[in-house]
Amino acid sequence: MSKHRELTPVMGAEEVNRLIGQAFPQLNRDHRSYHAVEVFPGGCTVRLDADERHLRPGDTVSGPALFTLADIGGYVCVLSHSGPDALSVTTNININFMRKAVAGPVDGRCKILKLGRSLMVYDCEITQNGQTIAHATGTYSIPPKPGS
Repeated sequence: MSKHRELTPVMGAEEVNRLIGQAFPQLNRDHRSYHAVEVFPGGCTVRLDADERHLRPGDTVSGPALFTLADIGGYVCVLSHSGPDALSVTTNININFMRKAVAGPVDGRCKILKLGRSLMVYDCEITQNGQTIAHATGTYSIPPKPGS
């Protein structure tokens, strides 16, 4: 990690939730299923309040719903630590599913592994009731700052 970039948040969870609500309203539509719970130095916790809309047959939270949680975790990390530029985009995510998740709260605890000027790499452990459900790593592209 270079000295010019500290892993200090520049936005809190509610600020990020408001920004995502404005920039990406289709994420939650009429429900607040995905949201930032906490922002901390070097990471965040995001939550999916999984209900019947997120279940596949067998009452299992679907892979796409968990994948979205990991992706939203990366978005919250980049916004909260790099600044409120809604144009940051995912360039890669890899996810491994380990256990079944059921309806209810599912948390993603994300940690920034590298934050540079143009890329952020992060790790996300997705848990439910203290058990690891899935593990993801991802990369976000950060748009250049004006004047750089």
